[in-house]
Amino acid sequence: MSSENFEDNFNNNEKMVSKSKFNKLIIITIITIGVAAFFAGSYSSNLNSDQISEKDLDDAIAKIELKILQNQLPTKQQSPPLKISEDNDPIIGNMDAEITIIEFSDFQCPFCARFHVQTLPTIMDEYINKGTVKLVFRDFPIQSIHPNALPASVAAECANEQGKFKEMHDLLFENQREWNNQNTNDVISTFNQYASKMNLEEEKFDSCLRNGKYIEEIQKDLDDGRAYGISGTPGFFVGNDQIGFIELKGAQPFENFKKVIDSQLKN
Repeated sequence: MSSENFEDNFNNNEKMVSKSKFNKLIIITIITIGVAAFFAGSYSSNLNSDQISEKDLDDAIAKIELKILQNQLPTKQQSPPLKISEDNDPIIGNMDAEITIIEFSDFQCPFCARFHVQTLPTIMDEYINKGTVKLVFRDFPIQSIHPNALPASVAAECANEQGKFKEMHDLLFENQREWNNQNTNDVISTFNQYASKMNLEEEKFDSCLRNGKYIEEIQKDLDDGRAYGISGTPGFFVGNDQIGFIELKGAQPFENFKKVIDSQLKN
C-alpha cells in the first residue's frame, strides 16, 4: 500500500478528538503570566517568541502542569468501584501483577514523552520490575494536533506483533523530536529504520505498518478512552477490577503514582 493510501486509511477511520480543557488552561496561563517567569523567576516584557525554544516552552508548560496536578490528586477509590478495560493491549511487566496502570497515550504528545522518559523508569524500578505493578498501553492518538501519532501507534502495535512493543515504545518516545514533523513518507521510512535497529522481520513490519493493520484496534482504544472521560493525554487509571481504579490526569510525577499505588497495595 502506498503512503497516500496509508494516509487515506487513517483519515477514513479517524474520529477527531478535541484538545483537553486542561491543556487549554495551561496555554492560557502561560500567555497570561509570561513564560519568562518560569525560566528566570521573574517576568521580562522584552522576551519574544523567537527567543523561546520548543524545549523551553515544554519545560514551562510542565512546571505549570505540575502545580495544577499537585492539587488534583485523588485519595479515595470511587464507590462503586470504577471498572476500566485492559482490552487486549500491550502489557509492560508481569501479566499477573496485583496493580495495573492503564494508560491512554499519544506517541507524539510531548507530555506523554516526558512521562515515559522521566517517570516511567522509576515506576519500572520500584514496582514493575518487582512484579507488583504492570502497565497496559492503550492508544489515544489525537490526530487533530498530532498527525504522526496514529502511524506511530500502528508501528508500536506492529512491533508488539513480533514481541518487541517495549523496545519500539521506547524508541518512539526517546526520538520523538526526530519524527515529530516528518511527512507520511518520511515517517514510515523512519519507523522502518527503528524496526531494523530492533532486528524485527522487516518485510512483515513494513507490510503491517503500510497497510494500517491495527487501525481498528486503535480506534477501539479511542472510543473506550472517550467513554471513560479521556479528553487529553496522557491519562491514567490505577488499580484493579476488585478495588476499582483511580484516575490520574496528565504527566504526573512519580510521587503521585507512588501515593496511589502504595495505598492500593495495602488493601
